[in-house]
Amino acid sequence: MRKPRLMTPGPAMVPEDVLLELARPVIHHRSDEAKQVIVEVSEGLKEVFQTQNDVMILTASGTGAMEAAIVNTVPPGGKALVLNAGHFAARWGSIAKAFGINVVTIDTEWGQTVDPEKVAEALRQHPDTVAVFGTLSETSTGTGHPIEAVAKVVAQTPAIFVVDGISGVGAMECRTDEWGIDVLCAGSQKALMLPPGLAFITVSTKGWAKIDAFESHSYYFNLKAARSKAKEFDTPYTPAHTLILALRTALRRIREEGMENVWKRHTRMSEACQAGVQALGLELFSAKPAEGLTAFRVPEGFKDSQIRNKMAERFGVTTVGGQGKIKGKIVRIGHMGYTDELDVISALAALEMTLAELGFDVEPGKGVTAAQQVLIGQRAAANVG
Repeated sequence: MRKPRLMTPGPAMVPEDVLLELARPVIHHRSDEAKQVIVEVSEGLKEVFQTQNDVMILTASGTGAMEAAIVNTVPPGGKALVLNAGHFAARWGSIAKAFGINVVTIDTEWGQTVDPEKVAEALRQHPDTVAVFGTLSETSTGTGHPIEAVAKVVAQTPAIFVVDGISGVGAMECRTDEWGIDVLCAGSQKALMLPPGLAFITVSTKGWAKIDAFESHSYYFNLKAARSKAKEFDTPYTPAHTLILALRTALRRIREEGMENVWKRHTRMSEACQAGVQALGLELFSAKPAEGLTAFRVPEGFKDSQIRNKMAERFGVTTVGGQGKIKGKIVRIGHMGYTDELDVISALAALEMTLAELGFDVEPGKGVTAAQQVLIGQRAAANVG
């Protein structure tokens, strides 16, 4: 018998009490009870997003929030600056082009971080830029980007800064208001510990000025309509309200742990996983790994599918490979949301044994020991502090 461990960067594992909420009898989505749930989750989402602005709930995947962010902020023919550093960052450009938006791209090597100076230079060259689109955590490469620094650059211009936080929000530090992020998107199936189906978006005063300047070409993803209903703790159209009920339970978990502690936990797991992977002689793919996942290069002479399939079949640990131009070149281990230190240790143990069975030169216990040393060291430092 294998106990399943979903160690992917989305969808991630869902807590048992959250799953049980989904088994409750369905209530009417316009009832007072349903509205009261939105009252509570609205406050919880503000805490997660670190914002005083409304966080609107969309029934969609995270890509739905991305589309809403684009179609509501940049009119057709307007100019968007896309910070392209991975498979999902490139999606910003694809969506924008679908709506007739003029896209200017800053390309960054996958696995490297966006350079704020290059963003500043691009904005000097394109002063008519309406919005800059970036990524907090690039899921395809496992890279965290310097969003705070980029936000400071964009804030000096008329443009707004729109951020994909789908695999980052709830897993790594992100202070929307303090950093000056104008629009932030997230999805339910990652660090927020839910199944797929909900997306979230928050907008600053500067962002709303862009939105109010023209009529959106979107009906379902019209943020003016969402803003109007949010004031009534409601949604314009039928929401996935059973997921919103489950979200309430997930947000209560986050509030009980505390946002700062949630970030610290993800940092511990990330650093432990990185140490374990490197101790096995594997190379990290990202120059600055994001806290929610670890990506490593597939060793010479092996296939990513060999590693991933054996980890799943032999030990029940599900991971994912690369996407786009790095498909087959990396393996990604997710450790976000309802994941703890022992889940990371278990995944590393499975990786060790898998590599050994495939004939890779592995010293048993080396990766697990390296991860434990990081975790023990962090605990000791915290106790001293």
